[in-house]
Amino acid sequence: MDDFVLIRDMLYERTGLMFEDKKLAFLQPRVARRVSTTGAASPRDYYRMLKYQDPGGREFQSLVEQVTTNETYFFREFPQLESFANDALPKVAEAKRAARDYTLNVWSACCSTGDEPYTLATILSACLDDFPKWKVRLLATDIDTAVLDTARAAEYGERNVKDVPPPYLKEYFTRTRAGYRVKEPVRKMVTFEHLNLMDKAGMRKQKGFDFVFCRNVLIYFDDVSRKQVLGHFYDALVPGGFVFLGHSESVGRISAAFEPVALGGGVMYRKPTVVRAVPGGTR
Repeated sequence: MDDFVLIRDMLYERTGLMFEDKKLAFLQPRVARRVSTTGAASPRDYYRMLKYQDPGGREFQSLVEQVTTNETYFFREFPQLESFANDALPKVAEAKRAARDYTLNVWSACCSTGDEPYTLATILSACLDDFPKWKVRLLATDIDTAVLDTARAAEYGERNVKDVPPPYLKEYFTRTRAGYRVKEPVRKMVTFEHLNLMDKAGMRKQKGFDFVFCRNVLIYFDDVSRKQVLGHFYDALVPGGFVFLGHSESVGRISAAFEPVALGGGVMYRKPTVVRAVPGGTR
């Protein structure tokens, strides 16, 4: 078990993913698969290989893809997306129209197989009455290169689209033998990139976003890593921009930088329009 703890700690150091002792039973068989695949003699030898004999980090990337969970589907947590479409988006769009600024920048962090960013793209297309006027940048990032390949293909089974409203399914998807494919105008709205949320240099490059979505991800991080990630999201947002987390995740307990805003019967978190100093910083 101590050898698996070494690998667990390496995963935390490099990715921020925290597998507590009670989750080692989840981690152990997944690591064992990589040990077997690589031909390493033991978990200890596999750890040494990762540390000293993994140029470019290719095997470590394979390990990350083995241990990460990619549970997702279109229009997941529908009530929150309703609040985005009916409350937060109109609020931001109205302010931008008043300033004659028709750029809209959205970031789907930890986008998995692309269900979330394509969902956001369809919402923007459907809910902005003057959509042709807007220049939309929708960035979708993930640490897992395999799911990014799936996202770029934009082909999904019945289960993935089970919660798509029928008018949206008809308008934005094409029926295929295996299921559905996102139509080209929606696909072209999304840019997929590989990004580790613990990559400080990569995270600091992200700027100018009106909305950041990172839902059901921070539950796998500890408070130190959560605070670091939220600090980067804060810096990535423009004043007045919103961050959306999963329904069981809370900004307030980790960072005082964001202000809670009651919209659509729920609470969202926004970067203040007048940026104030936060004791101890955002991270």
